[in-house]
Amino acid sequence: MFRENRVPYYQRLFQNHDGKRQWWKTERSGYLLYPYLLSVYGLGAATTYAMGRMVFGYKTWF
Repeated sequence: MFRENRVPYYQRLFQNHDGKRQWWKTERSGYLLYPYLLSVYGLGAATTYAMGRMVFGYKTWF
């Protein structure tokens, strides 16, 4: 119940024009974004690799 009002702090943080995207503004952003980006680009690369193999007639990963 008796907490510090964090709204002015976050308002200054997110309205600051420092050239960063909104989702990279806090110091904890990397804990969420790096695993997400790793899975997105990793799965994209794996899908492209598998699709390339299927074009050449191989239906397995190796």
